[in-house]
Amino acid sequence: MSDTPILSTHGLTGGYGDFQALFGIDMHIDAGEVVALIGANGAGKSTFLKSIFGLLPVDRDMVKFEGNPVGGTPAHMMVRRGIAMVPEGRRLFVGMTVEENLRIAIDNARLPEGEGPWTREHLFDLFPILREKRRQPIEDLSGGQQQMVAISRALLCQPKVLLCDEISLGLAPKVIREIYEILPEISAFGTAIVLVEQDVGLAREASNRLYCMLEGRITLTGVSQDISRDAIAAAYFGASHAVA
Repeated sequence: MSDTPILSTHGLTGGYGDFQALFGIDMHIDAGEVVALIGANGAGKSTFLKSIFGLLPVDRDMVKFEGNPVGGTPAHMMVRRGIAMVPEGRRLFVGMTVEENLRIAIDNARLPEGEGPWTREHLFDLFPILREKRRQPIEDLSGGQQQMVAISRALLCQPKVLLCDEISLGLAPKVIREIYEILPEISAFGTAIVLVEQDVGLAREASNRLYCMLEGRITLTGVSQDISRDAIAAAYFGASHAVA
């Protein structure tokens, strides 16, 4: 078994034009591992995912996938290599059905449907409501159902690494539970998951390890269940605060 992480960043810096949002981020994730990235709004979490996924320019050696430098590789090529993203806000194609949204992923996937672990039928078993609504326009679905489509679309790319940006945002607690309950099944297929999440309790429960970000820097990392709430609070806010 290789000791090389499936994905890692090395002194990753990045931002938007002249605005620097990330300052020397080092992280790694192994195959089948779930790593949570927590932090308040503006900490740099989404920027970090976009920098990995080729949506923002970074130096080539700052991001490595299976040990190979891939920083700055365009997003569509990252998908072909084996990295997929569930973006904040879902970014689904309105005016198209559930099935048509999924078809786009299949047409651009790393492997043809049937050669990887994820098929539409498998995902319809995970999210039965999508089988019911497969021929409905995406805008007719609830927010939670749309998030299920967004996750399914990413999985149909047959990723080795799944980047999830705030997948619980704006959803009802019952729907959040339903979505988070499938994460262990995803990682059981060997897919690594990077989970950006503001809900600290949810992040700890769902992950093997976590990183905390504050103002573009990593302020804490460790095994999720071993890190105290006080340590997380200090890293999250930059000072000792209670975490509700």
